[in-house]
Amino acid sequence: MPIAIQLSHIHTVLGGRVIHDDISLQVATGEVLALVGGSGSGKTTLLQHMIGLTEPAAGSVTVLGERPGQMSFMRQRALRRRLGVVFQFGALFGSLSVLENVMLPLKAARMPADVASMVARLKLDEVGIASADLHKPPSALSGGMVKRVALARSLALDPELLFLDEPTSGLDPLSAQSFVDLILETRQRHQLTAVMVTHDLARMRRLVDRVAVLADRKLVAIGTLAQICQVQHPFIQSYFGAEFATTAGGNPPAASGRDAAGES
Repeated sequence: MPIAIQLSHIHTVLGGRVIHDDISLQVATGEVLALVGGSGSGKTTLLQHMIGLTEPAAGSVTVLGERPGQMSFMRQRALRRRLGVVFQFGALFGSLSVLENVMLPLKAARMPADVASMVARLKLDEVGIASADLHKPPSALSGGMVKRVALARSLALDPELLFLDEPTSGLDPLSAQSFVDLILETRQRHQLTAVMVTHDLARMRRLVDRVAVLADRKLVAIGTLAQICQVQHPFIQSYFGAEFATTAGGNPPAASGRDAAGES
C-alpha cells in the first residue's frame, strides 16, 4: 500500500528540551493512525511536523511524496491545500458566520464567491449543520456543532489527508460519540487517510486502524489496539489499563521501540 506520510529519525527540541528523540513511522494511504501519550510527550508537535506548521531540529518529513521543509512557499501552500485540519477547539473565526468560516479555504483557493458558497453549503449539510444555522456566529453554537463546522471547513477542498487534534475534547459523552460516528462516516465516504491526536481511544477504537504511543521522547510502540495493550512497557500498561487489556483482543503484541516504528 502506498505511503502517505513518512517520518524518519525525527529529533525535536523546544526551549532547550528534547521532545522527540529519533522517531520514525509511516502512515499508509487509507489508514487512520492515532497518536497517544502523556502530557508533554509531543503528540501535537509531531502532528504539526506532518502538517508543515513546524520543522524538527533533525530528521525528515515526507507528506504525499513531498518534503515540506525543502519546498518553496508556493509549493508548501499547494501541498497544504491537499490537507485538512480539525483543530482542538475548532479554531473558527468568531467574527465570521458558520458559512463564511467554511468558505475561507475555498476563497483562498480563488474559487468564485458563488461557487464557494455552494460548496460550503454542501459540506455543512454533509456534517449535519442545518441551513438555519449557516449565518450564526460560532458563539451561538454548541460545542458539538463547532466541531462539525470545523470538520466541514477541513473538508472544503476535498483533502487527501485529514489531521485531527483531540477531536472529542470538551464534548459531553453523547456529543463526543456523535462526532466520532460522523468522522467514521466521513472516512468511509471520502476514503480518507487520517492522523489524530486523541486521549479518547475507548470511543475511537472503531475508527482507528493503528495506534502510535509516545513516551520518554520515543515511539515506544505502534500497532493495532489489541497489539499495543500487550506491550510490556510501564507507560502503556498504566495508560491503557485493564479495560483495553481485557477487551481489545488477544492478537500477538507489537514490538516496541525501533522495531515497532519500522526502523532498521
